[in-house]
Amino acid sequence: MGATTLTAAELKETIDKNSIVLIDFWATWCGPCRAFAPVFDAAANKHADVAFRKVDTEKEQELAAAFGIRSIPTLAVFKEGVMIFKQAGALPATSLEDLISKVKDVEMSEVHAKLKSEEPRKPSPN
Repeated sequence: MGATTLTAAELKETIDKNSIVLIDFWATWCGPCRAFAPVFDAAANKHADVAFRKVDTEKEQELAAAFGIRSIPTLAVFKEGVMIFKQAGALPATSLEDLISKVKDVEMSEVHAKLKSEEPRKPSPN
């Protein structure tokens, strides 16, 4: 299917409905972003089981700010609703493929258990 555009309005639904989501934060004026775009699109065409989304940081400034994007391109990866990776910089195709393989292999039951144990405890009603 290839990579598609993501807006702030679509973020929650996209993360909730897809097991794995890769988000490329980019801008049209960014040379490294333009160099990474074909690598990202090729991976999107190869991995139909992964949602590949692109966020134009110029059009979606609030979304970029919410993710703390300071430089572009930045890649954020979600698995089962949890952001498990975020890194600035364009990746070569081999590194992106390696990352995708590692993300697919992450055992999320341990991650969810750790997150649940870190949730603030509600006071007991006495």
